Amino acid sequence: MLVAGSLLSLASCKSSENAYRQAYEKAIQNDEPKTETVVSQPVSTAQVKEESKEADAAVTVREERVSVVSGGNSLKAYSVVCGSFSLKTNADALRDRLAGDGYSALVVVNEAGKTYRVICSSHDTKEEAVSARNSFKARYPDNSDFQNSWILYNR
Repeated sequence: MLVAGSLLSLASCKSSENAYRQAYEKAIQNDEPKTETVVSQPVSTAQVKEESKEADAAVTVREERVSVVSGGNSLKAYSVVCGSFSLKTNADALRDRLAGDGYSALVVVNEAGKTYRVICSSHDTKEEAVSARNSFKARYPDNSDFQNSWILYNR
């Protein structure tokens, strides 16, 4: 009796396997690359600048009250934040690394959350800060942490 049940279950697995195989092969056939024709149209410099301004205007800015704890006192209205830490020593280590790369980096503290922010540059306008953030991200394309840099507005 046990042998008959085992044979029956093995036979039923085989048909299931065939059904999966057929479904797989059908899916592979449907995944064949499709060619697409791309028509290139010339784009004017004015159009590119306008699109860039629109993208910059859409950049999210976080508003926090912060104060400088190390690296100088040149904090302006808009800053590029490239790191956030709960420990000041970690923030200072990143500041030192950025200083070695030529940045006038600062460490600020957000008193509300006791979070240390590392700022790689500080600017008077949002546009300047966005441009600086984009340049910073372009300089470190392989650093995923730096790719998450953001703009801080110090209130």
